[in-house]
Amino acid sequence: MAAHTVHASHATTEGTVLQTTLRALESFESLLLGRGRETALRNAWTAVLEDRRRAVARTEAQRVLEAAATRRPTAT
Repeated sequence: MAAHTVHASHATTEGTVLQTTLRALESFESLLLGRGRETALRNAWTAVLEDRRRAVARTEAQRVLEAAATRRPTAT
């Protein structure tokens, strides 16, 4: 069996190239997705506000239904 030896300088160069490539890809991703993130946050906040509006409407509807259910019919 032949033993494979890796020289320290070769491993260091590969590590540096990998780090540089990773940083470049992260920068590119940030550039492309930066606006998308803002849009996603805005959409999420809009959804939260809409959920709150529906919760208020649901609570009010529940109060009306409960009030109607507890009302006794009047004798005619």
